[in-house]
Amino acid sequence: MADFPFDAVLFDCDGVLVDSEPITNRVLSEMLGELGWRLSVKETMRIFVGKAVKDEAPLIEARTGVAITTDWLMQFRARRNAALDQELMAIPGAATAVRSLHATLNGRIAVASGADRIKVELQLTKAGILDCFEGRIFSGHETPRSKPFPDVYFAAAAALGVDPARCAIVEDTVTGATAGVAAGATVFGYCPDELGHSSAPALQAVGVVQVFGDMAELPGLLAEWRSAASAVNDYSNAASIGTR
Repeated sequence: MADFPFDAVLFDCDGVLVDSEPITNRVLSEMLGELGWRLSVKETMRIFVGKAVKDEAPLIEARTGVAITTDWLMQFRARRNAALDQELMAIPGAATAVRSLHATLNGRIAVASGADRIKVELQLTKAGILDCFEGRIFSGHETPRSKPFPDVYFAAAAALGVDPARCAIVEDTVTGATAGVAAGATVFGYCPDELGHSSAPALQAVGVVQVFGDMAELPGLLAEWRSAASAVNDYSNAASIGTR
């Protein structure tokens, strides 16, 4: 661990550890249709991926003319959770990457999600990695502000007793990456060529330092980050010396 360039790794959940967005947005599309706002799943994902549905209530109300009540949100979560329980799959390679980093960092990893805690715990259970995050699950529903604000990442870093600037964050959307960058962390972007993830240019535009498309690459990518940064510094120093 002494040679590892980060003190902790903080993960988003949806789209990073589990392939939940198509399922969640299908349910949301169905329920928006029942309110009169008919969207395809693809359109729903374009609008809502990376955002908490509760935070988008004003948009839904503006498009439907229907007040989004606590009862409606509870119905959405219940239907969503039932679908996730039946259909959810882990992102390929995520479980192995999580367990590897858990061992490398002596457990200093966490999930910092914009989703509600019940959803996060359900999904980690389905992915078979809940034990890696016991006591280190943080929800944007439990912080003053959710993503794109950095509150949930500040909460996770504080609980682990580490400086956010010494954390690596793994995100797949502009909303989440913006939160990670605002926290002062080094943000890596998971960017497979699939619907529901922000594009590489969009992630890099908000400050993601590197994008990757295979979760199995993550432990090695993080472990080698210091040497990559050092190589740049060494080159700069050498160039400076050469001009004296």
